[in-house]
Amino acid sequence: MQTMTQQTTAHKKALECQKDQFSLPQNVHYLNCAYMAPLSKRVEAAGIAGVLRKSNPTALNPSDFFTEADEVRALFGQLVNAPAERIAFIPAASYGIATAAKNLKLRAGQSIILLDEQFPSNVYSWRKFKEQGVELKTIKPAAGNQRGKDWNERILAAIDKSTAVVALGHVHWTDGTLFDLEAIAKRAREVGAALIIDATQSVGALPFDVARLQPDALIVAGYKTLMGPYSIGCAYYSERFDKGEPLEENWITRKDSDNFSGLVDYKDEYSPGMTRYDVGERSNFTLMPMLKAALEDVLDRQPERIQTYCEGLTKDFIAALEPLGYGVEAEAYRARHLFGLRLPRHVDLEQLKAWLLEKNIYASVRGTALRVSTNVYNDEGDIAALQNVLEELAS
Repeated sequence: MQTMTQQTTAHKKALECQKDQFSLPQNVHYLNCAYMAPLSKRVEAAGIAGVLRKSNPTALNPSDFFTEADEVRALFGQLVNAPAERIAFIPAASYGIATAAKNLKLRAGQSIILLDEQFPSNVYSWRKFKEQGVELKTIKPAAGNQRGKDWNERILAAIDKSTAVVALGHVHWTDGTLFDLEAIAKRAREVGAALIIDATQSVGALPFDVARLQPDALIVAGYKTLMGPYSIGCAYYSERFDKGEPLEENWITRKDSDNFSGLVDYKDEYSPGMTRYDVGERSNFTLMPMLKAALEDVLDRQPERIQTYCEGLTKDFIAALEPLGYGVEAEAYRARHLFGLRLPRHVDLEQLKAWLLEKNIYASVRGTALRVSTNVYNDEGDIAALQNVLEELAS
């Protein structure tokens, strides 16, 4: 076992490509983690072991419904610097957002701050408040490629005494625009607004510090930058939600639920912490061990080092494309693991899609931008393949 000093020293070293730890085909250039992360072989093995474990229910004990979930709470808490007891399990980002929305009391004349083209899971729950006379303020960016600075300034300017909720991502899901959460959080606290962050596209690849930023809710689905399975994720909830009501009432969130023989002695009291917000059947014997393995992987790699690795992969790539007319956000306002390339006017979007498929390059087209999202399984060959296509299209 490594000593703490050895672990700290290891985490200061630059990451090397870890393509061999994934099962991606050798001829595929997968630059689409923002769509769905591939599973590492370790996470894959944890899932297979989970399926086999469930094949023999006699091997499952009552403690198995609790122990692994508590371990995963602690791992996610470690990742985002939050107490484990403030972590709940969610099946999707929409579930976590809906839980927050249900427990915020708004009144007519107040407003909710959203972002232009925000991911739908962090929009629909807020639209319900319009029926109560609450205004939804959608903050749009300025035109052009480098719009992050102005967009952040517009968000801050929009937060006023009428603001009850600020709901946004850490990065924008379409193009990786980076939002100044420290300044936004400070302004939200000044007016008493709840800050609800959907960090599904960032936590795991980009550092996030709950203790420093003090969001009221942090929602993270597991299948993107957490590098875990689909249909499970984690949510942090602040003291604002201590006495709230969950979306569903299930047995495992109640006090003394680990006493299986006493489950019919119904309890109104919830288990301590944010367990009250856990999704039903949270003790998924396939998904939970997969999420645990994924979090252990991410903690071992460290988000800071992942950012550095992705920057090293793409810095020269971006510098080579900008003179050809491709636009990208300024460095200070874009994530390194996820960014959008605005296409030159003469580049045909449909031709780009066709060429990407032909060359086995997987990236997402969002509007008029090509979304590039990298991680530790990518190497210089992946970036070179994309660069060759883009240079040929621009010629």
